[in-house]
Amino acid sequence: MPSYRVPRIAASEITPERCFIDRRAFMAAAAGGLFLGGTTSGHAGPLKASASAYKLDEPMTPEKDVTSYNNFYEFGTGKGDPAANSGSFKPSPWTVKVDGLVGKPREFGLDELLAFPLEERSYRMRCVEAWSMVIPWIGFPLATLLDKVEPLGSAKYVAFETVVRPDEMPGQSGYFQPLEWPYREGLRLDEARHPLAILSVGLYGKTLPNQNGAPIRLVVPWKYGFKGIKSIVKISLTETPPPCTWNLTAPNEYGFYANVNPAVDHPRWSQATEIRVGEGGFFGSNRRDTLPFNGYADEVASLYAGMDLNANF
Repeated sequence: MPSYRVPRIAASEITPERCFIDRRAFMAAAAGGLFLGGTTSGHAGPLKASASAYKLDEPMTPEKDVTSYNNFYEFGTGKGDPAANSGSFKPSPWTVKVDGLVGKPREFGLDELLAFPLEERSYRMRCVEAWSMVIPWIGFPLATLLDKVEPLGSAKYVAFETVVRPDEMPGQSGYFQPLEWPYREGLRLDEARHPLAILSVGLYGKTLPNQNGAPIRLVVPWKYGFKGIKSIVKISLTETPPPCTWNLTAPNEYGFYANVNPAVDHPRWSQATEIRVGEGGFFGSNRRDTLPFNGYADEVASLYAGMDLNANF
């Protein structure tokens, strides 16, 4: 794989230093039910992570925007609904089942997931709706988890599922559902094993808030944001492409790959430019050109060599 280029980041753009608690203390808090409710937080406390070479020479999106403006239809279809409606969601205890075409299927508890070496990585996040953010995630490479279960030679894809809890996730209850549950996503195995693909357990130096996918979610920064499935409970390795929620819901609008591509428009809007959230009004001067693969082309373009990215969108 091409090496990741490490740009300089200005001191004014570095996440402020915080007091940290170690993972053992974090798990004690989680076991004691200390996850906070409310409309803007699902934190148990600060989360310890090592510095990473994955940084950007761009300002971070304000934390208040990252935690109050997002899509998580399990809590409602409005941008503010996840923050407003996720206070009753319980991200602990938690397990992630990993099965399918693997030599050692198993379940990982939250303490095991937090025991992976955690890094803080600053990534661009580009929504298919043509807005974007820069987020300091905390997590670990998806490949390190896959190595634990020993994928078989027949495994070609990785499927993901979100939890279904209509009593805690109001977007999953009622007669009229915007999507079919559980939310499903998928990657090719080589995409899932790419060093940029991570499982995130935190952002801005803290555990993930409920509205951002607590306690664990997928982050694939070269793809549109809807590929970043939240609150994962199951990962399965398969031989054939797995079903993906938005691809099933509107296949003419949302493809399996969902790579950020300014040359391929959404049927209802252009993807050539984007609005960076937190940098002024949506009709201000903060519109910028969208970068192929969201700016990660040097790292990931080789994954799609010879493919027609207009057809495989």
